Amino acid sequence: MSNNNIDIPTDEDVKSLAEQGLTLPLTYHTIKHYLPHRYPFMLVDRIVACTPGECITGIKNVTINEEFFNGHFPDEPIMPGVLMVESMAQVSGMLGFISAGLTAEDGYLYLFAGVDKVRFKRRVIPGDQLIIRAKTVMQRHGIYKFDCTVHVEDELAASAQIMIARQEQQKPANTKGA
Repeated sequence: MSNNNIDIPTDEDVKSLAEQGLTLPLTYHTIKHYLPHRYPFMLVDRIVACTPGECITGIKNVTINEEFFNGHFPDEPIMPGVLMVESMAQVSGMLGFISAGLTAEDGYLYLFAGVDKVRFKRRVIPGDQLIIRAKTVMQRHGIYKFDCTVHVEDELAASAQIMIARQEQQKPANTKGA
């Protein structure tokens, strides 16, 4: 996926997001309404661009304080590739929610359904800022497929094709009399 102006929201994008009560950038206080993840597993710090139904750009600031650096690797900290894939899935989930006009609070989750074509091109270390992009490839019946990339500055760090599925959350069983 090329960068051609994907990070510059158009007036139409801004208007479409405003109809949902959203103003860019989306920060933690807004993201937490969409993603059920919390520290230390929320891997999106900010959403800086979004065209509902099409594409989204998120930011993850990588710091030495990340829990995974305690063991991966203590003498040469490197962000695990699987967490870059998870960050792509989380940004993709945000796009799925925003495109559908839903939040997690509406009783839905976007679950990781698959990953293909994963490639890692560069180590990610403390101090790097991940620029995570997802572009919708397919959307049918609550199943979405995205082409995703992770860049550090202008350098490609990882890419993957991510599939997520929208699922209605189970309602808790009635516990009256228990």
